Amino acid sequence: MKIPLSWIQDYVNVKDVPVQELRKRLDLAGLEVDSITAIGYPEAELPWDPEKIITAEVIAVRPHPDADRLVLADVNYGGAAPEIVVTGAPSLYEYRGSSDLHLKVAFAWEGAELYDGHVQGWTKRRLKKTEIRGIASRAMVGSEKELGLAEEQTDIIYLPGDTPVGVPLVEILGDYILDFDIKGPFGHLQSVFGIAREIAALLNRPLSPQPLHAAARLGLAATGEPGFVSLEIQDPDLCPRYTAMMIRDLAIGVSPLWMQLRLRRAGMRSINNIVDITNYVMLELGQPLHAFDYADLRALPGEETPAIIVRRAREGEQMQTLDGEVRTCDEEMLLITDGGGPVAIGGVMGGLDSEVAPETRNVLLEAASFNFINIRRTSQTLKLFTESAGRFGKRVDSELALAAAARAAELMAALAGGTVDVVAGDLYPGKPEPVILTYSPDRADRILGVVIPRDEQKRILAALDFRSEATNAGSGWQIAVPSYRLDVTRPVDLVEEVARVWGYDHFPHTLIDEPVPPLRRNLQLEGEDRIRDILIRLGLDEVITYSLIDPADEDRLNPNPGQALDLPGEPVALRNYLSLERSLLRRTLLPGALRTAWSNLRFQESIAIFEIGHIYYRVGNPKPEQAETGIAEPRRLLMLLSGPRQDRWQEPTDRRPVDYFDLKGIVEALLRNLGLETASQWTRVSHPAYHPGRSGAVEIAGRALGVIGEIHPLVREVFDLPAQPVVVLDWDLDLLLALAQEAGRQKKAQNISIYAPVHEDLALVVAEATPALAVQRAIIEAGYPLVIQALLFDIYRGPQAGEGKKSLAFALTYQSPSKSLDERDIEKLRQRIVKQLARKLNAVLRSA
Repeated sequence: MKIPLSWIQDYVNVKDVPVQELRKRLDLAGLEVDSITAIGYPEAELPWDPEKIITAEVIAVRPHPDADRLVLADVNYGGAAPEIVVTGAPSLYEYRGSSDLHLKVAFAWEGAELYDGHVQGWTKRRLKKTEIRGIASRAMVGSEKELGLAEEQTDIIYLPGDTPVGVPLVEILGDYILDFDIKGPFGHLQSVFGIAREIAALLNRPLSPQPLHAAARLGLAATGEPGFVSLEIQDPDLCPRYTAMMIRDLAIGVSPLWMQLRLRRAGMRSINNIVDITNYVMLELGQPLHAFDYADLRALPGEETPAIIVRRAREGEQMQTLDGEVRTCDEEMLLITDGGGPVAIGGVMGGLDSEVAPETRNVLLEAASFNFINIRRTSQTLKLFTESAGRFGKRVDSELALAAAARAAELMAALAGGTVDVVAGDLYPGKPEPVILTYSPDRADRILGVVIPRDEQKRILAALDFRSEATNAGSGWQIAVPSYRLDVTRPVDLVEEVARVWGYDHFPHTLIDEPVPPLRRNLQLEGEDRIRDILIRLGLDEVITYSLIDPADEDRLNPNPGQALDLPGEPVALRNYLSLERSLLRRTLLPGALRTAWSNLRFQESIAIFEIGHIYYRVGNPKPEQAETGIAEPRRLLMLLSGPRQDRWQEPTDRRPVDYFDLKGIVEALLRNLGLETASQWTRVSHPAYHPGRSGAVEIAGRALGVIGEIHPLVREVFDLPAQPVVVLDWDLDLLLALAQEAGRQKKAQNISIYAPVHEDLALVVAEATPALAVQRAIIEAGYPLVIQALLFDIYRGPQAGEGKKSLAFALTYQSPSKSLDERDIEKLRQRIVKQLARKLNAVLRSA
C-alpha cells in the first residue's frame, strides 16, 4: 500500500519529522514501511534543483514571429522582469494574444536536469540556452513527463491558482511515497487516515478528523426509504449494511491535478472525476465505494423507482463486469442487483452496464459492508483481485460506510458541480454490539515487565480512539473499543496497543532475574544432523520435497495392481486443497524424490540425493501424542542415486551407471559410522515399486529398517525418468536412530594395538545360494579376535568354481593386541578359519 507523505500531512503535522525517523517509529509500532520513494527531493532519481526548478506565472502569450506552432510566453518567476520562453505547449497556444493571464506553472532555468519528454523511457538531459527560430530561450515551462511525474508526454503542468511565485517546486510538488507492508486482517490500517491516526498517537500530535465529518457538513439524514431508490437486503449474513446516496446534475470531466497526483502516487490511474473520487475516498478512509449511473438502474416490474436488491447469486447466474469479462457466479457469491438483474458483484467489481460514462448526469453512490470471508472466497473463485476486494477481505468497519459515502458526495459536489440529496438510504440489519473491555494499568505493567506512567497509558488509548467510559478503583478502566478495531477483543490486546505506541525501544535492557533453565539435549535433532553430516560427506545432496502430493502418485508406485503397495495406515486428504496435485499428505517420501530426480536429470547426467522428512497417515489406535489428530507423523530417510559413476566416485572413464551395490556401499558406510555395521542383517525382499530380484532389506536386532533396491522399470517410466537404473533406499529413521543410540550406549572402548597388521587374501568356494554376508561373518567369528576386517572384493562363477558354486574372495586383516604375528601364527589362523567354514557352510578353499 503506497501513501504519499503529503497526504498524511493533511491530517497530522509531520513536516518537522525526518522521513527516516518517521519510518523507524512506524516500523517499531508494527507498521512496516517496505520502501520509501522520493519525488523531487535530493534522494530522488531526479532531484529538482531548488534554485533552477521553481514555480512561476505565465502572464502573457504572444505568437512566435517565425513559427506557427510556437508561442512566446512571458513568465513571471519573481525576478525584476519577466522571462521570455519559447514553447510549443498545446494549451498555451490557445492563449495567443492574451496579456492578462495568471497561469501558475513549473519553471526550469538553464542548467536544470530534467527528463527528455520527447523520447520513450527515462532519459535525462540538461537544459541549455538555445535559439529557436531567431528567438533566444534559456528556460522552459515543464510537463509532468519532464519532471518525472508521468510516463507519457502530454501538456505542461498547471499549478493551483494560489501557488506562490518563485518558490522551489519541490516545496509544492515534492513528496515521499511510503510503501507499507501491513500483514494481517487490519482493515483500519488500509487507508491514509488510518495511518495518520497511528502517526498522531506515536508522535503525540493532534489529528484532524475533517474527512469523517462530511455528513454533518452536508446536514445528512439516513432512512431505509430514501425515495430515490428502493433498497432491500435479502442476505444480511453476507451484507450487514448497505447505504446509498444520490448526487444529481454532475459534470463528468478531468480530476484536478492534486487528486490525479495523489492517486498516481498511491498506485492508481486517473479515469474521470467521479470514479477518481470513489477511489480517492477508498484510499483516504479505507471504505470501498461504487458509483452507478442512476439512469441505467431499473425498477422492479410495476414500479417506477429504481431498485437495489442485495442477494446471493443463483447457481450459474452471469454478469459482465467493468473489465468486460462475463463472470459466472455460484450460489455463495453476493450480487448487487436492480429490478432487471445483476449490476455488481458485491465488494469485488461493478457491472459494465451501469458504469459512469461521459454522458452520466446523476449518480447513485454505494457504500456497504460485506462478510469478509465471503469476499475472499468470491475473489479467489473468480480470480478477480481488486483493490475493493482486498480491503473488504481484511475487514472494513461497517460504521464507516455512511461517513465515507458523505465524504465522496461532498467531493463530487465540489469537483463536479453536483447537488447532493440530503436524505441517504441506509439499511443496517447487522449493527454490531459495542465492545467494552476492562483494562488494568497494573496488570499491563506486570505483563510488559516495565512501568508505563498512567497518564501516558491513558493518552495512548485516547489517541487510538479507545474511550474510557468509567474508572473503577479496584477493577481498572472500562474502555470502549472503536468499531473499526475489529482485532481488539481482549484486555491483553489493549496492553499490546499501549506497548507498541509507547515504543519497544523504550523497554530497558534487563537480564533474566531467575536461574537460566537447564540446557537439555534434543536427541532427535542431533540424530538427524548426524545422519545429514554423514551422507553429505559421502557425496549426497539433501533435498526437501513437498509434504502434499498428487493422490495418483501412490498408484504410480505400483505397476502390479494385484500386489499391495504396503503403505502405512489410512491416507490423509485435504478438504480445501488449492490444486489436486497438492491434495494428499504423503505416506512415503518416494514420489517427491522421483519427481526431484526427473526435474534434475533433464539438465544433468547424474543425481545423488537424500531426504529426511515426515510421512503422515491415520492410525486406528493413536498414541497419546497422536490423540488430538489421530495422525501419525514418523520420520523417514530416503536416498536416491542415478546416472554415471564418473560424476561421483569413480574414474572419469567409467561411464557405467550406478547400481544397487553403489548404494549398498553408502549404506554400509552409514551403518559403520553409526556403529551398526556388524549388527545388520541383509535379506532379499519383494516390493511392487522395486525391480524384481534387485531389492533387499536390512534388519537389526530382528527389526526391519526398510527397503533398498532398484526402482521397477515401469515405475521409472511412469515418472518419466531416463532409461537408466534408479536405486533408492527408504528407511524408518526413528528406528535407525533409536538403534544407533542403543549401540552407542553398549559400545566399549578398545585398546589400539601397537603391532603392525597383516593382510591376506582368501578365496572360498561355496554353494550359489550361500550369502556372501554369511561367509564374511563366519570368517570374523572363526578368526576372533585376530581377524579385525574381512572385505569381499571379488565374486567368480565359472568352470573352476564348479556347477552351482561360486568363489568369494575376501581381503582379510589380522592384528594381535599383544604381539607381532608371524607366518606360523597366520598359518594356524587360516587353517582354523577354513575348517570352521567347511563345517558351517561347506566352504572349500579355492586352489589356484
